[in-house]
Amino acid sequence: MGKNIQEIKEVKGFMPRSVVYAEKINEDFGEGLAGFYEAIWAEREGGLSMKQKHLMVFAIACSNNNIESAVKILERLKKFKATRAEISDAMMVAAWTGGIQNFTDFSVAVLEEMEKLGF
Repeated sequence: MGKNIQEIKEVKGFMPRSVVYAEKINEDFGEGLAGFYEAIWAEREGGLSMKQKHLMVFAIACSNNNIESAVKILERLKKFKATRAEISDAMMVAAWTGGIQNFTDFSVAVLEEMEKLGF
């Protein structure tokens, strides 16, 4: 396991499946994909915080009706101390960009997970 792959596990908190699969295909491919993840998720001075990045990807997952990802991202949002109001705002943006049908579809699972996590 290369340097980038180890670092992405530390940055993300888990090993993304795409990196695992890429490394199985080719070690250099795995390292390259891990470097891409690391560049995106690294915190930079004056850049977005981890909480802000996760709120963005949460809104995108909801907007795309990717319920499994949205629910998983809630765990990360809890870790980064997102508030219920911030998550609700992201859900409303997702409703705006993805449409009311997607909002209807993802809300049940997301609201249930929010209750479980104590938001």
